[in-house]
Amino acid sequence: MVCIHCQSETQVSNSRLQKKLNRVWRRRACSQGHVFTTLETADYASQWLVTGTNKRLQPFNRDKLFMSLHRSLQHRKTALSDANALADTIIQKLATEITDGVIASTTVTSVVQVALNRFDGAASSHYQAFHPAK
Repeated sequence: MVCIHCQSETQVSNSRLQKKLNRVWRRRACSQGHVFTTLETADYASQWLVTGTNKRLQPFNRDKLFMSLHRSLQHRKTALSDANALADTIIQKLATEITDGVIASTTVTSVVQVALNRFDGAASSHYQAFHPAK
C-alpha cells in the first residue's frame, strides 16, 4: 500500500484482528515518517445478493442498511454511532442466514426489526412503517 500523504511504499507496524466486526486494523508507516491507520473489511456487495419481492437480484449494500437505520434512529443524540454499530451487528447475523451468497429482502427486514426492537422501540416502529414485513 502507498502512503496517503506522500505516495511512497508503507510497512505495517501493528496489526490487530477485530473478530467481532470481521475486519483487520493496521497501523502503517512510510519511509518519510508518516503514520496512518487502515481498516480492512469484507466487500459484501461483491459476495452477497439480495432478492427483492420481484425476485430480482441486487448486490447487498451496507450503506443502504446504514442509512435506513440512521433514519430510524435520528431521534437519538448518538444516532450515527448507534446506526454504525447496529449495521455491523445485523451484518454479522445476516452472515448466518445466507445460503449460496443469496438472501431474501424479507429476511434482511426481519433481522433488522428484531435488532431494532431489542435496541429502541421507537426506532423499530419507525423502521416498520417504512419497511413493512411481507
